[in-house]
Amino acid sequence: MAFRMTPTLAAWGATLALLAPGAAQAQVQAGPGTWSANQTWANDTVNGGALTGYYYWPATQPALAGKRALVIVLHGCAQTAAGDVINSATDGGFNWKAAADQYGAVVVAPNATGNVYGSHCWDYARTTRNRSTGHDGILLDLVNRFVNNTQYAIDPKQVYITGLSSGGGQTMALGCIAPDIFAGTGINAGPPPGTTTAQIGYVPAGFTATTASNKCTQWAGSYAPSFSTQIASVIWGTTDYTVAQAYGPMDAAAMRLSYGGSFTQSAAVPVATGGSDIQYKDSNGKVRTSQITVTGMAHAWPAGTGGQNASYVDATKVNYPMFLMNFWSTNNLRVAQVPAPVMASCSATVSGSTVTVMGAGSSVGGSVTSYKVVLNGPTPVNDAAAGSSASFSKQYASRADGNYSGTVTATDSVKGLTSAVCNIPGFLVGSPPAVLPPSGLAIGTKTASSIALSWSAASGATGYNVYRNGVKVNASPVAGTAFTDTGLAASTTYSYQASTLAGTSESGLSGAVQGTTNSSFTCTTTNSSNYAHVQAGRAYNSGGYALATGSNQNMGLNNTFYTNTLAQTSAGYYVIGNCP
Repeated sequence: MAFRMTPTLAAWGATLALLAPGAAQAQVQAGPGTWSANQTWANDTVNGGALTGYYYWPATQPALAGKRALVIVLHGCAQTAAGDVINSATDGGFNWKAAADQYGAVVVAPNATGNVYGSHCWDYARTTRNRSTGHDGILLDLVNRFVNNTQYAIDPKQVYITGLSSGGGQTMALGCIAPDIFAGTGINAGPPPGTTTAQIGYVPAGFTATTASNKCTQWAGSYAPSFSTQIASVIWGTTDYTVAQAYGPMDAAAMRLSYGGSFTQSAAVPVATGGSDIQYKDSNGKVRTSQITVTGMAHAWPAGTGGQNASYVDATKVNYPMFLMNFWSTNNLRVAQVPAPVMASCSATVSGSTVTVMGAGSSVGGSVTSYKVVLNGPTPVNDAAAGSSASFSKQYASRADGNYSGTVTATDSVKGLTSAVCNIPGFLVGSPPAVLPPSGLAIGTKTASSIALSWSAASGATGYNVYRNGVKVNASPVAGTAFTDTGLAASTTYSYQASTLAGTSESGLSGAVQGTTNSSFTCTTTNSSNYAHVQAGRAYNSGGYALATGSNQNMGLNNTFYTNTLAQTSAGYYVIGNCP
């Protein structure tokens, strides 16, 4: 069964707003900003073959809560990830690259395993479903691989799934089966739970949103309470004659029934290229579903300008990837949406040996509970209770002579969020020191337990000291202009400064630089017989079958004739297939 369409969309001109990143969040590791080579992940023991596909790891920073979103994108029947979803040098595919870059999201595009329904579809119409077998199992395993790999910095509260046609049906199915995993869905022309492959073009007699919702909540089982924080987007075209258009509003209504409670329908918002978006809010005023009807759109993935314009992808109407990222990020119910407070100003004045630090800040979500003052210099200050409210001024007496620098941050009263640092311009107390701090302090090579630093030579220096988070870390003066700090914790951010020694005199501290250690765990793979895996502890025996340790995936009979590749994605946790 192949789902057919005719591309007829027109470009959507509206620009969607991007949530500003949390200003005080630490930087996460930048990716290559390109689609990966074809990957091989878990074996599919139900449909046959191994799950393959591609992922996009952006070089940009995440847009929400300082961690990356993970988006699973499912192609439709008669499509492939390589041919239709991912960007290439000459083809924009589903047009996910631009949205991933803008929101700093990791996007994964898998290929449907087996030859389901004769057109390499996703098995959305499977009647018996669970979280460990078939397409449900391998896709949830795929999510787990990326969430558990710390280098991607995925936020488990920002995992989403979307797809077209059979991929849309599979999206809705997984949103029902695993509402605890998926914070949001994007259902594009997807037949609802409980329909068969013969019913894609019409709604069977007696089938309603309640029918679909009952199946959805049945699949959710004990995970149904997580529906309270899930959101859903549904989209379809007015000239789609492959999947019944009535399934669009039915999908959205079924999800609201599964979410429970009462809802208020918002006024329809016109779509620039023709059509409308209707959103529903729950009793708390939170947006829970969006349903976009696109005028003149056939059975297609709406890629927007820059996307592919053939093979069931249309580049002439709504940019659905950009819409989804904005919808999910703006309305996510699992991540705190209150912005961090903002420092408007900070400064310092000197009178004799007394330094007066002043600052002002504000918080949209409440009020500033506290200001923190940090002064770096001969007599440092680390004061987490410098003041509160809209502004403060505080004196620090008896500061030793020398050069100082510092920062001020504000913390709010609602979520305990902290602002970005406000840098106090460098200032001098007393007479100038005999020697200046080194310049050009920079982070070099990093491992899971060490960070290398270097700096420029200072005039008159006889040595240098290195400070980590304000504490000197070198046992004796550093003779050269480089130092490697060791014994650090993995995946941790440290702040460094350096000072210059001239005989018995020490300069003030240099400006601070930050470095983050690498993850301590490296994913590895082992290809061996099931028997050898069990003997080595990578798997265990259960009723004559070998099950992967940690993931409990069934590898087949526990003997020397069955061979599997196991990837260790974290300590004591193995999955069938290669590393992400």
